[in-house]
Amino acid sequence: METGIKDFVRPVEASAITELLPAPPRVLALGEPTHGEDSLLDLRNTLFRQLVEGEGYRTIALESDCLRGLTVDAYVTAGEGSLDDVMQRGFSHDWGVSRANRELVRWMRDFNANRPSDDHVRFAGMDGPLEITGADSPRQALTGLHDYLAAHVDTDLLPCTPDRLDDLLGADAPWINQAAMTDPSQSIGRTPETRELRLLADDMVTLLETQAPHLAAVSSPDDRSRAHLYGRTAVGLLRYHSWMAGTSPARMARLLATRDEMMAGNLLALASRGPVLVHAHNSHLQRDKSAMRMWGHAKVEWWSAGALVSTRLGDQYAYLATALGTMKHQGVHAPPPNTVEGILHALPEPQCVIDAAQLNAAARHTAAVPRVSPYFGYAPLDPSHLPRIDGVVYVKDVPHD
Repeated sequence: METGIKDFVRPVEASAITELLPAPPRVLALGEPTHGEDSLLDLRNTLFRQLVEGEGYRTIALESDCLRGLTVDAYVTAGEGSLDDVMQRGFSHDWGVSRANRELVRWMRDFNANRPSDDHVRFAGMDGPLEITGADSPRQALTGLHDYLAAHVDTDLLPCTPDRLDDLLGADAPWINQAAMTDPSQSIGRTPETRELRLLADDMVTLLETQAPHLAAVSSPDDRSRAHLYGRTAVGLLRYHSWMAGTSPARMARLLATRDEMMAGNLLALASRGPVLVHAHNSHLQRDKSAMRMWGHAKVEWWSAGALVSTRLGDQYAYLATALGTMKHQGVHAPPPNTVEGILHALPEPQCVIDAAQLNAAARHTAAVPRVSPYFGYAPLDPSHLPRIDGVVYVKDVPHD
């Protein structure tokens, strides 16, 4: 430990993060190696509060359903609904039961309570209406987009009537059939009706774009933003369902890539209105290719949302990974001994921010400082990805029952 590792370790606080970066990025992403670890979520809340209060960030995006997130945003900005109801209806992936997520939403509402609307911190889901076991019906997105257009443009321009849209959508049950994820024959993603819906979704999104000057004059920025969200989500969901029905060897890779493309579209849209703080799994935020194995498949690779956003925003996208010393719960075991997680117990700080670039530079000159590999929530990725991380936020082990 005589390698000078203490020279590039700082206590966890927002200033330690901003000092890693040449300028405040438009999108500041904080990744996690596994879901549901409360100590990391508490640390996220602390950092996000500091960055909102001290650095002017006014949007917080989590790895949750973007349409459900509208419910959370209405609560934190306007006080619509109760906190209990919002936590139940406003999150996907069962994230609403998280104590830390509840505390974050509560704090956002309190922060906004006595502020003007143009200084509110907004909430957003960055994910599509997707679960690992399947996808939602595109009904909410398609009907929401159609309703917005019908209220503001000549009905002769609309590609279909509400009744025709409803007929094509049919019942929701076939759309949300979880068996379709592992059995493509049970998916309705390539039926004639679904193919027509994809064309109609494309036509409505095109109408949204071609009528932009008129729509800007007759509707609010929030209404237009929501309409574009509906359009992105409708197109993405229909594309996702189409790949669920596919039998190509690339099926799973295309599903994962489609999901991350939806995430990237949402993040870029949020960034267009102001600086964004993001929290999601490392595999969705890293700049390099992500990889995982599931359901007996060979390793699947795809470009993450972070890689896509970074390509568009360049150094306006910053990514930090979070890591624990060891995790022997939730099916995640201790990392290999040749990763930095294994030696950080000797550091004086129980929580710290590590300059990844300096750490990697030290690793090239001495075998005593290995490279960081903070991805062990899924199949471990190549530690050479480290130079693509701006920093690592590290938390020592916490006891678990």
